[in-house]
Amino acid sequence: MSTQRLPVVVIGAGPVGLAAAAHLTERGIEPLVLEAGASAGAAVREWSHVRLFSPWGEVVDPVAEKLLAPTGWTRPDPATYPSGRDWAERYLQPLADVLGDRVRLGATVTGVSKAGRDRIVDSGREAQPFVVHAEYADGREERILARAVIDASGTWTTPSPAGGCGLPALGEKAAADRITYRVPDLDDPAVRARYAGKRTAVIGSGASAFTALACLAGLAESGDGTGTRAVWLLRRGISGSTFGGGEADQLPARGALGLAAKAAVDDGCADAVTGFRTEAIERAGDGRLVLVGEDGRRLEPVDEVIVLTGFRPDLSFLSEIRLRLDERLQAPVELAPLIDPNRHSCGTVYPHGHRELSHPEEGVYLVGMKSYGRAPTFLAMTGYEQVRSVAAAIAGDLDAADRVELTLPETGVCGGTGLFDTPDDTRPDAGCCAPAPQPVRLDAPAPATTEQPPAGGCCG
Repeated sequence: MSTQRLPVVVIGAGPVGLAAAAHLTERGIEPLVLEAGASAGAAVREWSHVRLFSPWGEVVDPVAEKLLAPTGWTRPDPATYPSGRDWAERYLQPLADVLGDRVRLGATVTGVSKAGRDRIVDSGREAQPFVVHAEYADGREERILARAVIDASGTWTTPSPAGGCGLPALGEKAAADRITYRVPDLDDPAVRARYAGKRTAVIGSGASAFTALACLAGLAESGDGTGTRAVWLLRRGISGSTFGGGEADQLPARGALGLAAKAAVDDGCADAVTGFRTEAIERAGDGRLVLVGEDGRRLEPVDEVIVLTGFRPDLSFLSEIRLRLDERLQAPVELAPLIDPNRHSCGTVYPHGHRELSHPEEGVYLVGMKSYGRAPTFLAMTGYEQVRSVAAAIAGDLDAADRVELTLPETGVCGGTGLFDTPDDTRPDAGCCAPAPQPVRLDAPAPATTEQPPAGGCCG
């Protein structure tokens, strides 16, 4: 069979994966989307209680909207902010429904290779189609041939650990019952009871940490949260820009979130511990946890730990594919200099496409958040531009593939210098939507309650 008659396998039915399928469909190329979760946008649904900094007008792919239009779908008010639930239910699920049986749920990709060729074989490699191994929720296994593979599986399932060296802290796995790597949903009674009246350590220095601090402070002030305390662990010190751009932030909601976190510290709801890099997590005699720093400091016992130190890509199922990745960011080598958080913010990342995303194995692309490896500078709109270019390249339309069709808005998203932590805690020269080059990590969105502003990093 000619490889041109085979489908393009898209891994992941999230925002960028479904957009890739829409662009392929528009070009007459058959996509096959493999989603490990039970529904489209499975990862987004795991933070359904939070909302993005980016408004609706910036998180809907234009070609996907064209595909949805004949169904009577109407884009929500472009100036309003969707929650994760909104994004999944009002956009991602309808888009998956339009794509129909091109989307397979409960399909976990366990390996990608070249048919009849392992990683080391050169002979006839380029002429062979890709082979994708998938395992389904019902136990079935399948071997799928593909003309190309677009990996849009994201990084949500691989959060970074608490350890200051990038490895799990000693005892971190053993204490897993008291550690979470997500912003807790305090609207859930069971989750609320877990933190109410407890002492909780929050590790991280970005929007996710701000969110957790603000939420715990709100819980402390509520009727059922008396005694709730937070201990905020920062790997560096507190400066004037630790809490972001405040009122100067081009995204006012994010600025308000930083100010809410600052208020939590100023009001005594959270105790900040600076210069602390976690080396070990030990059990105290009463079952609580004691965090030990690399410098030997031992903190007072805490009941719970919230680790919000970013995410990293899972490359395990791509081990038989020839990738060329930057040794620091784990991003494609041509893309890495454009997204290096030591030099760039999401507002200074130049729109890019198939050439920056290519690898020695022609026809395989990492897109979306996964293409950025460990860099936190990703924008949904940038991901949509990526898959537009990749789909054009697969179709052989290199003029369109090389053309830049993304125009970032002049206000509201990013632009100008700012700040965030990088995965290795080096000081960047620029960041996202804040007035000065100081450290603040851009992580996840904040709860969509009436008390909390919309949040989220560049990855909105």
